[in-house]
Amino acid sequence: MQQLVLVALLASGWTVCSGSGDWCYHTQFICEHPCNAPEKWNHANHDCAGTNQSPINIITRKTLKDERLIPLQFKNYQQIFRSIIKNNGHSVQVGVPHISTVSGGGLPATYKAVQFHLHWGDNGGPGSEHTIDGEQYPMELHIVHMKSHYTDLTTALRDKEGVAVLGFFYEKSNSANRKYEPIINTLQRITATNSNTSLPSISLAQLIPPEQNLTSYYRYKGSLTTPGCTESVVWTLFENPIPLSAEQLKEFSTVQYHDGKPMIKNFRPVQSLNGRQVFRSAGAMFLVSLTLLVASLTMTMGLS
Repeated sequence: MQQLVLVALLASGWTVCSGSGDWCYHTQFICEHPCNAPEKWNHANHDCAGTNQSPINIITRKTLKDERLIPLQFKNYQQIFRSIIKNNGHSVQVGVPHISTVSGGGLPATYKAVQFHLHWGDNGGPGSEHTIDGEQYPMELHIVHMKSHYTDLTTALRDKEGVAVLGFFYEKSNSANRKYEPIINTLQRITATNSNTSLPSISLAQLIPPEQNLTSYYRYKGSLTTPGCTESVVWTLFENPIPLSAEQLKEFSTVQYHDGKPMIKNFRPVQSLNGRQVFRSAGAMFLVSLTLLVASLTMTMGLS
């Protein structure tokens, strides 16, 4: 029967192809230049089939409050620096001088910032890697840190808690976020893979919500969200989103993959928790309770 189906497909003009070679996102896969889409990343690296993979869908009612998850301590996040912004073929990435650190909030060590990059959708459509109660945001920022005594990420990734990533979601706003202009204005100059350009002076603090708005977050143990999918990441995901206008979000879709196709939907699908527990800060508890209250009221009104 399977042979008959295959013959029928070929006769009708369909092409049967499978992934091979380098890893890619779903929007990159074509039969003429096959690559390993996310469900086959383990073909390139077996760690991608691990049991502690990222990203995940956070079900807020199943999170557990952890009293240790107090506000994090940010040091030198206000420090202005100049850097290079690069199209690395899968995202846009900015290197960060190793002077900004984060600690506290239940983190097992002090971690220093190394780089940040983003994941987005198609012209401002759903594009975050992590989801909250199934909701996918337009974009997600990852600020990658490593334990302060390490000198490179490769070494840090050998430590099961060697890397800490701070994740931030974005939401559409009616007005442009001027703090993002240094990044937005460079995207047209790095459309081609491996292209780079100078980034005007910025700080990490200007890219994220004010520190007083960073008390609500989630924590879990996971992995890199791209191959090799190393399970050495302590994840912190903040609830308060960063506002960007629809026009600003669309600008990221002007960047291109190596084949000239628009770099869109560069996110990995959510992975199974496999029994892992997601913890929430005390600040996040209010928002979880509010969500449940709204859901309860909606159901009550619907029954009345």
